[in-house]
Amino acid sequence: MDFISSPVSSLAPSLTLAVTNRAKEMKAKGEQVYGLAGGEPDKDTPENIKKAAIRALEEGATKYTPSVGLPALRQAISDKLKRDNNLDYSADQICVCSGAKPAVYSALRATIGEGDEVIIPSPYWVSYPSMVQLCGGTPVFVETKAENGWKITAEEFANAMTPRTKMIILTTPHNPTGAVYSEDELRAIGEVAVDEDILILADEIYEHLIYGEEKHVSIASLSPELYDLTITINGFSKSYAMTGWRLGYSAAPAPIAKYIKLIQDHTASNATTFCQYGAIEALNGDQSFISDLREEYDFRRQYVYERLCSMPKVKVVEPKGAFYFFLDMSETGLDSLTLCERLLERYKVAAVPGIAFGNDKAIRISYCTSLDVLKEGLDRLEEFCRKL
Repeated sequence: MDFISSPVSSLAPSLTLAVTNRAKEMKAKGEQVYGLAGGEPDKDTPENIKKAAIRALEEGATKYTPSVGLPALRQAISDKLKRDNNLDYSADQICVCSGAKPAVYSALRATIGEGDEVIIPSPYWVSYPSMVQLCGGTPVFVETKAENGWKITAEEFANAMTPRTKMIILTTPHNPTGAVYSEDELRAIGEVAVDEDILILADEIYEHLIYGEEKHVSIASLSPELYDLTITINGFSKSYAMTGWRLGYSAAPAPIAKYIKLIQDHTASNATTFCQYGAIEALNGDQSFISDLREEYDFRRQYVYERLCSMPKVKVVEPKGAFYFFLDMSETGLDSLTLCERLLERYKVAAVPGIAFGNDKAIRISYCTSLDVLKEGLDRLEEFCRKL
Protein backbone atom coordinates (compact mmCIF):
# COMPACT_ATOMS: atom_id res chain seq x y z
CA MET A 1 0.00 0.00 0.00
CA ASP A 2 1.23 3.47 -0.91
CA PHE A 3 0.85 5.62 2.20
CA ILE A 4 2.25 8.86 0.75
CA SER A 5 -0.15 11.36 -0.81
CA SER A 6 0.38 12.19 -4.48
CA PRO A 7 1.16 15.92 -3.95
CA VAL A 8 3.83 15.06 -1.38
CA SER A 9 5.33 12.15 -3.34
CA SER A 10 6.09 14.52 -6.23
CA LEU A 11 8.15 16.91 -4.08
CA ALA A 12 11.89 17.25 -4.75
CA PRO A 13 14.46 18.06 -2.07
CA SER A 14 15.55 21.69 -1.68
CA LEU A 15 18.86 22.01 -3.53
CA THR A 16 19.67 25.22 -1.68
CA LEU A 17 19.54 23.35 1.63
CA ALA A 18 21.37 20.37 0.12
CA VAL A 19 24.35 22.53 -0.91
CA THR A 20 24.41 24.30 2.44
CA ASN A 21 24.30 20.99 4.33
CA ARG A 22 27.09 19.48 2.21
CA ALA A 23 29.28 22.52 2.85
CA LYS A 24 28.61 22.23 6.59
CA GLU A 25 29.62 18.56 6.50
CA MET A 26 32.91 19.47 4.85
CA LYS A 27 33.56 22.20 7.42
CA ALA A 28 32.81 19.76 10.24
CA LYS A 29 35.60 17.55 8.89
CA GLY A 30 38.02 20.46 9.11
CA GLU A 31 37.96 21.45 5.44
CA GLN A 32 38.07 25.14 4.49
CA VAL A 33 34.96 25.96 2.48
CA TYR A 34 34.26 29.35 0.90
CA GLY A 35 30.53 29.69 1.26
CA LEU A 36 28.87 31.72 -1.49
CA ALA A 37 25.57 29.86 -1.20
CA GLY A 38 24.12 31.55 1.87
CA GLY A 39 20.65 33.01 2.03
CA GLU A 40 20.92 34.87 5.31
CA PRO A 41 22.69 38.01 6.51
CA ASP A 42 26.06 37.31 8.11
CA LYS A 43 25.36 39.89 10.83
CA ASP A 44 23.98 39.16 14.29
CA THR A 45 20.52 40.33 15.29
CA PRO A 46 20.71 43.87 16.76
CA GLU A 47 21.13 43.98 20.54
CA ASN A 48 17.95 45.97 21.21
CA ILE A 49 15.88 43.25 19.52
CA LYS A 50 17.57 40.44 21.45
CA LYS A 51 17.16 42.29 24.73
CA ALA A 52 13.43 42.80 24.08
CA ALA A 53 12.96 39.04 23.62
CA ILE A 54 15.07 38.25 26.70
CA ARG A 55 13.08 40.74 28.75
CA ALA A 56 9.83 39.16 27.55
CA LEU A 57 11.09 35.73 28.62
CA GLU A 58 12.09 37.01 32.00
CA GLU A 59 8.66 38.57 32.43
CA GLY A 60 6.90 35.29 31.66
CA ALA A 61 6.02 35.60 27.97
CA THR A 62 5.98 31.82 27.57
CA LYS A 63 2.28 31.18 26.91
CA TYR A 64 0.15 31.05 23.77
CA THR A 65 -0.70 34.23 21.90
CA PRO A 66 -3.63 34.63 19.49
CA SER A 67 -2.90 32.39 16.51
CA VAL A 68 -2.44 35.39 14.21
CA GLY A 69 0.04 37.06 16.56
CA LEU A 70 0.17 39.50 19.45
CA PRO A 71 -2.19 42.46 18.94
CA ALA A 72 0.72 44.84 19.61
CA LEU A 73 2.84 43.16 16.93
CA ARG A 74 0.06 43.19 14.36
CA GLN A 75 -0.50 46.88 15.09
CA ALA A 76 3.23 47.54 14.70
CA ILE A 77 3.14 45.74 11.33
CA SER A 78 0.08 47.76 10.32
CA ASP A 79 1.92 50.97 11.21
CA LYS A 80 5.03 49.84 9.33
CA LEU A 81 3.06 49.01 6.18
CA LYS A 82 1.47 52.47 6.25
CA ARG A 83 4.77 54.22 6.99
CA ASP A 84 7.03 52.35 4.56
CA ASN A 85 4.70 51.03 1.88
CA ASN A 86 1.67 53.34 1.77
CA LEU A 87 -0.56 50.36 2.55
CA ASP A 88 -3.62 50.51 4.81
CA TYR A 89 -4.08 47.13 6.46
CA SER A 90 -5.86 46.84 9.80
CA ALA A 91 -4.37 44.54 12.43
CA ASP A 92 -7.20 42.08 11.66
CA GLN A 93 -5.89 41.68 8.11
CA ILE A 94 -2.43 40.63 9.28
CA CYS A 95 -1.29 37.13 10.21
CA VAL A 96 2.06 36.58 11.93
CA CYS A 97 3.64 33.25 11.01
CA SER A 98 6.75 31.25 11.90
CA GLY A 99 8.66 32.74 8.98
CA ALA A 100 7.76 34.24 5.61
CA LYS A 101 7.80 30.75 4.07
CA PRO A 102 4.77 29.57 6.13
CA ALA A 103 3.13 32.92 5.37
CA VAL A 104 3.45 32.19 1.65
CA TYR A 105 2.13 28.66 2.08
CA SER A 106 -0.88 29.73 4.17
CA ALA A 107 -1.74 32.40 1.60
CA LEU A 108 -1.58 29.84 -1.20
CA ARG A 109 -3.52 27.30 0.82
CA ALA A 110 -6.28 29.84 1.38
CA THR A 111 -6.65 30.69 -2.32
CA ILE A 112 -5.35 27.90 -4.57
CA GLY A 113 -7.19 24.64 -5.19
CA GLU A 114 -7.28 21.69 -7.53
CA GLY A 115 -6.87 22.74 -11.15
CA ASP A 116 -5.91 26.36 -10.44
CA GLU A 117 -2.89 27.67 -12.32
CA VAL A 118 -0.32 29.96 -10.75
CA ILE A 119 2.04 31.93 -12.99
CA ILE A 120 5.60 31.90 -11.64
CA PRO A 121 8.30 33.94 -13.40
CA SER A 122 11.45 31.84 -13.84
CA PRO A 123 14.04 31.91 -12.30
CA TYR A 124 12.00 31.58 -9.13
CA TRP A 125 12.53 31.03 -5.42
CA VAL A 126 12.92 27.31 -4.99
CA SER A 127 9.83 26.63 -2.83
CA TYR A 128 7.12 28.40 -4.84
CA PRO A 129 6.36 25.53 -7.27
CA SER A 130 6.30 22.88 -4.53
CA MET A 131 3.95 24.96 -2.39
CA VAL A 132 1.57 25.45 -5.33
CA GLN A 133 1.60 21.71 -6.00
CA LEU A 134 0.91 20.91 -2.35
CA CYS A 135 -2.21 23.06 -2.64
CA GLY A 136 -3.37 21.10 -5.69
CA GLY A 137 -2.49 23.87 -8.10
CA THR A 138 -0.36 23.84 -11.23
CA PRO A 139 2.73 26.04 -11.54
CA VAL A 140 2.99 27.76 -14.94
CA PHE A 141 6.53 28.99 -15.53
CA VAL A 142 7.32 32.03 -17.65
CA GLU A 143 10.98 32.22 -18.64
CA THR A 144 12.32 35.72 -18.05
CA LYS A 145 15.23 37.13 -20.03
CA ALA A 146 18.54 38.51 -18.87
CA GLU A 147 18.14 41.41 -21.31
CA ASN A 148 14.94 42.37 -19.43
CA GLY A 149 16.79 42.24 -16.12
CA TRP A 150 15.24 38.82 -15.31
CA LYS A 151 11.79 40.44 -14.97
CA ILE A 152 8.48 39.28 -16.40
CA THR A 153 6.77 41.81 -18.68
CA ALA A 154 3.07 42.59 -18.78
CA GLU A 155 2.91 41.08 -22.27
CA GLU A 156 4.55 37.84 -21.12
CA PHE A 157 2.14 37.70 -18.20
CA ALA A 158 -0.89 38.15 -20.45
CA ASN A 159 0.35 35.56 -22.95
CA ALA A 160 0.82 32.95 -20.21
CA MET A 161 -2.74 33.14 -18.93
CA THR A 162 -5.41 30.52 -19.51
CA PRO A 163 -8.99 30.26 -18.23
CA ARG A 164 -7.55 28.43 -15.20
CA THR A 165 -5.10 31.15 -14.17
CA LYS A 166 -5.84 32.33 -10.65
CA MET A 167 -2.63 33.99 -9.41
CA ILE A 168 0.76 35.38 -10.30
CA ILE A 169 3.67 35.36 -7.83
CA LEU A 170 5.80 38.51 -7.92
CA THR A 171 9.00 38.84 -5.90
CA THR A 172 10.70 42.21 -5.66
CA PRO A 173 13.53 42.49 -4.84
CA HIS A 174 14.01 39.07 -6.36
CA ASN A 175 15.67 35.86 -5.23
CA PRO A 176 17.77 34.54 -7.00
CA THR A 177 18.41 37.35 -9.52
CA GLY A 178 18.38 40.52 -7.41
CA ALA A 179 15.95 42.14 -9.87
CA VAL A 180 13.86 45.09 -8.66
CA TYR A 181 10.60 45.98 -10.42
CA SER A 182 9.97 49.66 -11.09
CA GLU A 183 6.64 51.34 -10.42
CA ASP A 184 5.91 51.51 -14.17
CA GLU A 185 6.62 47.80 -14.59
CA LEU A 186 4.38 46.92 -11.67
CA ARG A 187 1.59 49.18 -12.96
CA ALA A 188 1.69 47.45 -16.35
CA ILE A 189 1.56 43.99 -14.77
CA GLY A 190 -1.13 45.20 -12.40
CA GLU A 191 -3.34 46.40 -15.25
CA VAL A 192 -3.33 42.90 -16.70
CA ALA A 193 -4.16 41.38 -13.31
CA VAL A 194 -7.05 43.79 -12.77
CA ASP A 195 -8.43 43.27 -16.30
CA GLU A 196 -8.41 39.48 -15.84
CA ASP A 197 -9.21 39.42 -12.09
CA ILE A 198 -6.00 37.58 -11.19
CA LEU A 199 -4.67 37.41 -7.62
CA ILE A 200 -1.13 38.62 -6.88
CA LEU A 201 1.13 37.14 -4.25
CA ALA A 202 3.68 39.91 -3.59
CA ASP A 203 6.73 38.59 -1.77
CA GLU A 204 8.59 41.65 -0.43
CA ILE A 205 10.95 40.01 2.08
CA TYR A 206 14.02 41.83 0.65
CA GLU A 207 12.36 45.26 0.45
CA HIS A 208 15.02 47.15 2.43
CA LEU A 209 17.97 45.69 0.51
CA ILE A 210 17.81 47.88 -2.60
CA TYR A 211 20.77 49.79 -4.00
CA GLY A 212 21.53 52.84 -6.10
CA GLU A 213 18.60 54.84 -7.39
CA GLU A 214 16.13 51.97 -7.26
CA LYS A 215 13.10 52.24 -4.96
CA HIS A 216 10.86 49.57 -3.51
CA VAL A 217 7.21 49.78 -4.57
CA SER A 218 4.42 47.62 -3.13
CA ILE A 219 2.09 46.69 -5.96
CA ALA A 220 -0.92 46.71 -3.61
CA SER A 221 -0.35 50.45 -3.05
CA LEU A 222 -0.87 51.39 -6.70
CA SER A 223 -4.65 51.28 -6.83
CA PRO A 224 -7.70 50.14 -4.81
CA GLU A 225 -8.29 47.42 -7.40
CA LEU A 226 -4.77 46.03 -6.96
CA TYR A 227 -5.10 46.25 -3.18
CA ASP A 228 -8.15 43.98 -3.39
CA LEU A 229 -6.23 41.40 -5.46
CA THR A 230 -2.91 41.37 -3.59
CA ILE A 231 -1.59 39.36 -0.67
CA THR A 232 1.57 41.03 0.64
CA ILE A 233 4.23 38.84 2.27
CA ASN A 234 7.09 40.14 4.40
CA GLY A 235 9.10 39.30 7.49
CA PHE A 236 12.06 40.04 9.71
CA SER A 237 14.76 37.62 8.56
CA LYS A 238 16.60 39.67 5.93
CA SER A 239 16.23 43.28 7.08
CA TYR A 240 16.93 42.63 10.76
CA ALA A 241 19.20 39.53 10.51
CA MET A 242 16.54 37.45 12.29
CA THR A 243 16.56 34.31 10.15
CA GLY A 244 16.60 31.90 13.10
CA TRP A 245 13.80 33.71 14.87
CA ARG A 246 11.32 32.42 12.26
CA LEU A 247 8.97 35.36 11.96
CA GLY A 248 7.07 36.48 8.88
CA TYR A 249 3.63 37.81 8.07
CA SER A 250 0.95 38.20 5.46
CA ALA A 251 -1.31 41.19 4.91
CA ALA A 252 -4.36 40.44 2.81
CA PRO A 253 -7.79 41.72 1.81
CA ALA A 254 -10.21 40.96 4.63
CA PRO A 255 -12.07 38.08 2.89
CA ILE A 256 -8.76 36.27 2.29
CA ALA A 257 -7.24 37.18 5.65
CA LYS A 258 -10.18 35.44 7.34
CA TYR A 259 -9.21 32.10 5.83
CA ILE A 260 -5.48 32.57 6.36
CA LYS A 261 -6.34 32.97 10.05
CA LEU A 262 -8.36 29.74 10.03
CA ILE A 263 -5.44 27.86 8.49
CA GLN A 264 -3.15 29.24 11.18
CA ASP A 265 -5.69 28.26 13.86
CA HIS A 266 -5.60 24.63 12.76
CA THR A 267 -1.91 24.24 11.93
CA ALA A 268 0.79 26.34 13.57
CA SER A 269 -1.28 27.91 16.39
CA ASN A 270 1.09 30.89 16.88
CA ALA A 271 4.62 32.02 16.21
CA THR A 272 6.96 31.77 19.21
CA THR A 273 5.70 34.18 21.85
CA PHE A 274 8.90 35.80 23.11
CA CYS A 275 10.20 36.16 19.54
CA GLN A 276 7.17 38.30 18.76
CA TYR A 277 8.25 40.79 21.43
CA GLY A 278 11.61 41.02 19.65
CA ALA A 279 9.76 41.74 16.42
CA ILE A 280 7.82 44.59 18.03
CA GLU A 281 11.12 46.15 19.03
CA ALA A 282 12.51 45.56 15.52
CA LEU A 283 9.71 47.61 13.96
CA ASN A 284 9.37 50.30 16.62
CA GLY A 285 13.00 50.68 17.71
CA ASP A 286 16.15 52.11 16.17
CA GLN A 287 16.22 51.45 12.40
CA SER A 288 19.86 52.37 11.76
CA PHE A 289 20.83 48.68 11.48
CA ILE A 290 18.98 48.48 8.16
CA SER A 291 20.78 51.41 6.54
CA ASP A 292 24.14 50.16 7.84
CA LEU A 293 23.48 46.68 6.47
CA ARG A 294 22.38 48.07 3.12
CA GLU A 295 25.47 50.26 2.85
CA GLU A 296 27.83 47.39 3.60
CA TYR A 297 26.08 45.00 1.22
CA ASP A 298 26.12 47.60 -1.51
CA PHE A 299 29.91 47.86 -1.13
CA ARG A 300 30.24 44.08 -1.43
CA ARG A 301 27.80 44.01 -4.36
CA GLN A 302 29.91 46.48 -6.32
CA TYR A 303 33.11 44.58 -5.53
CA VAL A 304 31.64 41.25 -6.67
CA TYR A 305 30.12 42.77 -9.81
CA GLU A 306 33.47 44.25 -10.86
CA ARG A 307 35.18 40.90 -10.33
CA LEU A 308 32.55 38.91 -12.20
CA CYS A 309 32.55 41.24 -15.21
CA SER A 310 36.19 40.33 -15.89
CA MET A 311 35.78 36.56 -15.57
CA PRO A 312 35.79 34.27 -18.61
CA LYS A 313 32.71 32.14 -19.32
CA VAL A 314 30.57 34.22 -16.92
CA LYS A 315 27.68 36.45 -17.99
CA VAL A 316 26.24 38.67 -15.31
CA VAL A 317 23.35 41.11 -14.95
CA GLU A 318 23.93 43.70 -12.24
CA PRO A 319 21.50 42.99 -9.37
CA LYS A 320 19.70 45.98 -7.88
CA GLY A 321 18.44 44.32 -4.71
CA ALA A 322 18.65 41.38 -2.26
CA PHE A 323 22.16 39.89 -1.86
CA TYR A 324 22.59 37.51 -4.78
CA PHE A 325 24.11 37.29 -8.25
CA PHE A 326 22.53 34.95 -10.80
CA LEU A 327 25.28 33.99 -13.22
CA ASP A 328 24.76 32.67 -16.71
CA MET A 329 27.36 29.88 -16.98
CA SER A 330 26.19 28.40 -20.28
CA GLU A 331 29.63 28.96 -21.87
CA THR A 332 31.12 26.37 -19.49
CA GLY A 333 29.13 23.63 -21.21
CA LEU A 334 28.22 22.16 -17.81
CA ASP A 335 24.81 21.72 -16.25
CA SER A 336 24.41 23.68 -13.04
CA LEU A 337 24.50 20.72 -10.65
CA THR A 338 27.72 19.30 -12.13
CA LEU A 339 29.28 22.75 -12.11
CA CYS A 340 28.43 23.34 -8.43
CA GLU A 341 29.60 19.86 -7.42
CA ARG A 342 32.99 20.43 -9.08
CA LEU A 343 33.29 23.88 -7.55
CA LEU A 344 32.62 22.49 -4.10
CA GLU A 345 34.67 19.30 -4.26
CA ARG A 346 37.70 20.62 -6.17
CA TYR A 347 37.79 24.32 -5.30
CA LYS A 348 35.94 24.34 -1.95
CA VAL A 349 33.50 26.99 -3.15
CA ALA A 350 29.81 26.56 -2.32
CA ALA A 351 27.31 27.95 -4.83
CA VAL A 352 23.71 26.99 -5.61
CA PRO A 353 22.87 25.25 -8.91
CA GLY A 354 20.48 27.24 -11.06
CA ILE A 355 18.30 24.19 -11.68
CA ALA A 356 16.96 24.79 -8.16
CA PHE A 357 15.50 28.04 -9.51
CA GLY A 358 14.42 26.68 -12.89
CA ASN A 359 17.52 27.54 -14.96
CA ASP A 360 20.08 24.78 -15.48
CA LYS A 361 22.59 27.07 -17.21
CA ALA A 362 23.13 29.35 -14.23
CA ILE A 363 24.32 29.39 -10.63
CA ARG A 364 23.48 31.64 -7.71
CA ILE A 365 26.14 33.14 -5.48
CA SER A 366 25.58 35.31 -2.42
CA TYR A 367 27.59 38.21 -1.06
CA CYS A 368 26.25 38.05 2.49
CA THR A 369 29.63 36.89 3.75
CA SER A 370 32.93 38.56 4.63
CA LEU A 371 35.11 40.32 2.07
CA ASP A 372 37.90 37.84 2.78
CA VAL A 373 35.64 34.90 1.92
CA LEU A 374 34.30 36.74 -1.13
CA LYS A 375 37.80 37.51 -2.42
CA GLU A 376 39.11 33.96 -2.02
CA GLY A 377 35.87 32.42 -3.27
CA LEU A 378 35.88 34.61 -6.39
CA ASP A 379 39.59 33.89 -6.97
CA ARG A 380 38.77 30.20 -6.96
CA LEU A 381 35.71 30.63 -9.18
CA GLU A 382 37.85 32.54 -11.68
CA GLU A 383 40.52 29.83 -11.61
CA PHE A 384 37.83 27.22 -12.20
CA CYS A 385 36.48 29.13 -15.20
CA ARG A 386 39.94 29.72 -16.72
CA LYS A 387 40.86 26.04 -16.51
CA LEU A 388 37.73 24.78 -18.21
